[in-house]
Parts: sequence; structure tokens; C-alpha cells
Amino acid sequence: MEYDNYKNMQIDICNQFHAPYLDCGWDLKLGISRNVRTGLLPVNGLRLQPENGTSGWYIWAGEEMSQDDDFFVPLHTHHVLHWCKMVIPYLGLAPGWTFLVTPDYENVWNNEALRKAATTDTAGS
Repeated sequence: MEYDNYKNMQIDICNQFHAPYLDCGWDLKLGISRNVRTGLLPVNGLRLQPENGTSGWYIWAGEEMSQDDDFFVPLHTHHVLHWCKMVIPYLGLAPGWTFLVTPDYENVWNNEALRKAATTDTAGS
């Protein structure tokens, strides 16, 4: 499958929000909540440092992220196309970046605490 068009969309989002671009790794895994497939809104994403075959992305739907151990399931990034295509433009955001989107709204920000945690985790490895 050709991902160049998606990569260009991701680079555009990064440029729009003055964020560094980091390839999402279409063959890597991300964590995603099952409720994303139901169409529940908003859809949220946060990116940690990629490691051990993961892209670092965690994506969920709704107002709050559950703390349940089974809330996130592993999914290869390329399957997001069938779960929630709306998030694809944001998957090039670097670790420490977060998004919240609906069809009519987007909020993207550099989550300083998340970025510091990602940097600290990497430095401790």
C-alpha cells in the first residue's frame, strides 16, 4: 500500500503546528481503544517514544482515558485506516505531542509533561 499521500498530510499538520515530524511506522504497532471503532467522539491521541516495535501512539475515544489494563489493544498502524481514518494526519507528530479531534474540531499541542516523561524514559534506558 502506498502511504506517501498520508505522509504529506502528516507533514502538513506538523508544519501547521510547528511540530517535528516523525514517521508513524506503518508496520509498527500502536495502542488503541476498542471504542474508537464505535465512532465515539472526541478521538484523542498521545505519542510516547517509539520502542520495541511500537510507534509510541496511544489513541482512544471519549472524554477520558480509562486506566483499565485492557483498555488499549495493539494494532498495526496501517489498520488505523479501517478503524478511524480521521487520526491519520496527526500520526506524524513527534513524541510528546497530543491531539484531540472531531470532524469539526482539532486541538494539537506539545504536551510538555508528556515530552519530559518521554525524554526521561529514553534517557533511563
